[in-house]
Amino acid sequence: MSAGSFCLVLHGHLPWVLHHARWPHGEDWLFEAASATWLPLLQVLDTLTEEGIRPAWTVGMMPILLEQLRSPRFTQGFVVWLTECEERAQQDIAHFERLGDGHRRYLAERHEQHYREQRNQFESLGRDIPGAIGTHVHAGRIEILSSNATHGYHPLMLHDASARAQVRAGLATTERHFGVRAAGVWLPECAYRPAGPWMPPVVHGDMRDRDGVARIFADEGVKFFFVDTHLVKHARAVGYREDGALRAAEPDQATWDVTRGWGSPLEPHEVAEREEATGLTVLARAPDASQQVWSSEHGYPGDGRYLEFHKREGMRGLRYWKVTGSKVDLGDKEPYRPEEALEATRAHADHFAELVASNLNAHREITGRDGVLCAPFDAELYGHWWAEGPSFLLEVARRLHARDDVDMHTVSEALAAHPPDKVAAIPEGTWGANGDHSVWLHEGIRFYWEVAYRCEDRFLDLWHRADWRKRDDIRELLTEAGRQLMLLQASDWAFVITTEGAVDYGMRRILEHAARFDELCNGVEDALNGLPRDVVVAHSLETCRLKDAVFPDLDLEWWT
Repeated sequence: MSAGSFCLVLHGHLPWVLHHARWPHGEDWLFEAASATWLPLLQVLDTLTEEGIRPAWTVGMMPILLEQLRSPRFTQGFVVWLTECEERAQQDIAHFERLGDGHRRYLAERHEQHYREQRNQFESLGRDIPGAIGTHVHAGRIEILSSNATHGYHPLMLHDASARAQVRAGLATTERHFGVRAAGVWLPECAYRPAGPWMPPVVHGDMRDRDGVARIFADEGVKFFFVDTHLVKHARAVGYREDGALRAAEPDQATWDVTRGWGSPLEPHEVAEREEATGLTVLARAPDASQQVWSSEHGYPGDGRYLEFHKREGMRGLRYWKVTGSKVDLGDKEPYRPEEALEATRAHADHFAELVASNLNAHREITGRDGVLCAPFDAELYGHWWAEGPSFLLEVARRLHARDDVDMHTVSEALAAHPPDKVAAIPEGTWGANGDHSVWLHEGIRFYWEVAYRCEDRFLDLWHRADWRKRDDIRELLTEAGRQLMLLQASDWAFVITTEGAVDYGMRRILEHAARFDELCNGVEDALNGLPRDVVVAHSLETCRLKDAVFPDLDLEWWT
């Protein structure tokens, strides 16, 4: 008998990089993600379909990622990139042949075949990765998620209008690409803010009242989202549903009402804001299952038999070494052996499936209720960072399919089977380091929020002052300024600066989008003063259209 639902949630995101550099930071990020993650995941979905197994994944392809994967710049450039990888493998074959290194020659031949097959796979999909994902969505095998348009960081946005515009643009983009309205969303960085008073950390010194994330999404018809474990664990009980009625919770009810599962990561909770139920459900990351993949010390990807991510053969080269050991220097890594990695993948899938089942069964023993075990991950972990990750997911699906005590469900299916009966107020937080905003807000990144807030202020001032609903010339410029504002608001720029993964690139993108935004707004100011369009403004408008061709249906009403 089933003890509950297992929901695998994959969050696929990359910031807009097309036309914004190639290597080491830029378009190669996107090409690598498509090759290492999305084509392999599609292959897993196709294999499971052939085997009669319904994976029931919940997949978030973020709106800005969808825009890129269907751009001609990507569909043409990706073929060239795959061809370049195949040619590198051919050069390595000759090189290892000269060295008399038969094992690495064999690995290079595997690389050559892999990239050739991927190019054929991409062509067979009509160069349309979102379309191939959509086939599985419409067949009912997986569920699609949406998100903020550009992965904007909700808790630190200055104006509710900006937060709502990010949500509306994201939902509209997902629907345009897949033809379905997403029921659930991925909060960028799993960052949640409740409703209430808030003091901006920079620029402004006035306390202001803001809507919470749940209300903003609920107003657009969204039904569920995800947060990290600690936000549900520390949620405050507000009410519970019983016999068709919503009843107020007692102040200490979460401590003694054990069988209802208050604060459990295996229990969906309805979110309350301003002491009222929103109708929107939150699911927490199940810590045991997630830890097996995420932990740098105990996680599966750190097994010595898997492919080492950080070591390549030459600049922009291919990988030929295994992890070997977490404390082993790159220079001492041993050659990769695919048969060992396959053995590890199957062993880890066995362990994971058993762990999922044991967690659900333990939850039932404590509460007498079916649980919902939600395992949300960055999709790029599977394949890109952990080369064997897609094979792991294939083996996990096979094992869970064979079990009677676990149901593989999409999130919508799990919530239909196990609707939340608890209403709770969720505290502010993220899934980032320390569970707070420290990755995205600290002294080293303070300048970014000063720039972003001044852009928000200027945009909304013009939005209210300029007669854009009646003047096409103003609407054209203000719409493009809104697009640049959204690209500036991507959480990625602060992230890559803080982690020092691409400091120069993050700085460059912040300053470029802010500069073009200002030029476009200058054009709106000129138009309001009766001046002709300046040549610099016209050039900036054309540059934006060439470099940042996203959200073609962007609507200024989204900032209402």
